[in-house]
Parts: sequence; structure tokens; C-alpha cells
Amino acid sequence: MSIFAHHFKPATPQPFHPDAYLRYRRNVVNGLKARTKILELMEDMKRETTIKELSSMLAALSYRSILHHLHLLEGEKIVKRTGKRPYRWSLTGKGQRRIVHDDEEREWE
Repeated sequence: MSIFAHHFKPATPQPFHPDAYLRYRRNVVNGLKARTKILELMEDMKRETTIKELSSMLAALSYRSILHHLHLLEGEKIVKRTGKRPYRWSLTGKGQRRIVHDDEEREWE
């Protein structure tokens, strides 16, 4: 047994939002975390929102970072923008669904 064996922690799967994964781009952990935060917040809001509103609620992400990830998600048809600037962003309903356990409330039924 190595002297470093006690420092090794096995990798545990990160609970990323299913729609945070991009098809045609490299999915790095920081990007997955950022997109997961954005998507979860948009799901909780259940309405169209602006980037300014999202950035005020997500202190860890800058306005430009949120804009970048929304553009990536728009390319995957996960989100859409409407109106003129400042655009209103909303979820399209396309993409993956989370697995819901029997003891959780099923909002989508």
C-alpha cells in the first residue's frame, strides 16, 4: 500500500443537469457546473428571464459567462431568446429530463 493511498478519494459522479451536456463541444467540469446552475435557476423561476436577473441571483457567475453559456445552450436548442435587447431567455422543453424518484413530486405529469 502506498503512503499516498490514504489521500486518494475515488471520483464520485457530479450531479449535473442532464441538459448541461453539450453535443458538439467539449464538456469540462466548470462549464457543466455553470450550465447546471443556470438551468436549475431557470427551472425554478418558471418564466422568461434576462441575463441581468440571472447574474444578480448567481453571484459566482459573471454576466459575460452566463451569456456565453446561454449561447451554447441556444445552439443545442435547450433555451431560446425572444424580443429585442435585453433578450428574454426561456427553456424550450427540449433535451433530457431528470430521473424522478417515486418519493419526489412529479411536476411534469
